[in-house]
Amino acid sequence: MQVRLARGDDAAAVETIRIEAWRVAYRGILPPADLDAMPIDASRWRARLESPPEGWTTFVAERDAAVVGFAALGPSRDEREVGELYAIYVDPRAWSGGAGRALIVKAEEQLARAYSLATLWVLTGNARARRFYELAGWSPDGAVKAEDIFGVTAEEIRYSKELREPARAAVDPARA
Repeated sequence: MQVRLARGDDAAAVETIRIEAWRVAYRGILPPADLDAMPIDASRWRARLESPPEGWTTFVAERDAAVVGFAALGPSRDEREVGELYAIYVDPRAWSGGAGRALIVKAEEQLARAYSLATLWVLTGNARARRFYELAGWSPDGAVKAEDIFGVTAEEIRYSKELREPARAAVDPARA
């Protein structure tokens, strides 16, 4: 398993993985007909990968030279001085094969370079993803929100994780 920075030419693979993962992970949470009708349009990802928003990073996981997953991260959309894992998706055919774990480790390493705390949002009904995050040391922090997805109100729960010790002021031994 190799994890590397995503490039513009990864856009089609990233979008295909996102759609396929939604179709499997959110079945039973969101309307199946809407999931099945989701088009694969890589243009949004191509723009994000070729010219990412400030602070954004996207990694892809490859197995045998094929992209099998991705993670996108950057500054929190909710709080200042907090990082956020915006998305982590693995091709359902590659689930439980180590790609998700490799991606979350790389994402946490990258986030820890700039933040001591990171958050992510997950659909409350997505038990598999919640277990994955909890096994990686993330915990619900009490924040919830409702999103309208395909005309369905879906509840999301926020998870957070301390990534590193906050910087401490140096102590002058003469004053201690």
